[in-house]
Amino acid sequence: MSVHATRRLVLQWTLRNATCPVLNLTTILGSDNVRQQGFMTCRLLCSTHNQTSTLHQHTDLSQLQLQPGRELSIRAVLDMGFTDTQADQLLEAANKGRGGQSEHASSTLMALFVLGLNPSSVLKVLEKCPELFYVKGTQLQQRMDNLRRLGLLEGSLQRVVSHYPQILTLPLRRVNTVARFLREKCAFTVQQATDIIRDSPAVVQDDLGQLEYKFQYTYFRMGVKQAEMVKSKLFRVTLEEVRCRHSFLERRGLYQTPDKKGQTLIVNPKLKDILAVAEETYLADIAMATQEEFKVFQMLMAREWQEEDEEQERDMGADSDDDDEEEDEDEEDMKSGYRQRRKK
Repeated sequence: MSVHATRRLVLQWTLRNATCPVLNLTTILGSDNVRQQGFMTCRLLCSTHNQTSTLHQHTDLSQLQLQPGRELSIRAVLDMGFTDTQADQLLEAANKGRGGQSEHASSTLMALFVLGLNPSSVLKVLEKCPELFYVKGTQLQQRMDNLRRLGLLEGSLQRVVSHYPQILTLPLRRVNTVARFLREKCAFTVQQATDIIRDSPAVVQDDLGQLEYKFQYTYFRMGVKQAEMVKSKLFRVTLEEVRCRHSFLERRGLYQTPDKKGQTLIVNPKLKDILAVAEETYLADIAMATQEEFKVFQMLMAREWQEEDEEQERDMGADSDDDDEEEDEDEEDMKSGYRQRRKK
């Protein structure tokens, strides 16, 4: 293991387990002087060189200028373990948006390193989501801690951040609202809700009305239970794609909605075989149809949905004219919610 990797691991372990205020991450990210002292202390702990080398490292570290409000320099980025090319790319990304380099750029880098990401991963994350340069390091840490409380442990958390770093730009309330929605409105277990956020992190930005309709369509119309939804990674697929692939099979006589006892006259394909495969595989192995047939069906479905939307808008306009009619929202259940047309 390289010296840089060893330092990062020890830094991560120390910051998470230390009770000393100097090494408390929130303090380090929030206070200029203490943060620099804590970071220097960790590097000194990780050093395997002699006293002269240690003093040299101490001098180098003081030149990193990892302080809010001060711009990152090429030397500072190189000392973090980035290559020359990576350093150029990072500084270019940091200086690209919102009128120049953010005052939070250094604390953002530190928070991502403490998470356990290596320089290559940090660069990819920030290229995918340069908005992270403008998030305070303390906010990033709070959001990471919140994801841990939701069940994303080490390994899973790093994969989620690497795959979908936008999740760290969202307020805690938004992420928690979606997690609670999955548990309360869609009846997923705590572990299932965690698995959904881990496998489909973009779900945290989905419209809740569309999210509920997708769940209810799959549950009532297709007869699929929660466990199979999680395994098939349902929430990676758009509602239109779910409806289109399901309806195509249904109209070809290859899928049937189960009755109240969960029984069908035919054997329905598994949800993962419908959704979690490429379109070519779906058509060849499940629908047994050509690309041309499916394209024509998609156009017909789009026209049909547009007509339904227009009809719904007319109905809503007529309902709004009736001032004497009142709705009792407390009596709505999941199935009645499903019967309502999806909201745009």
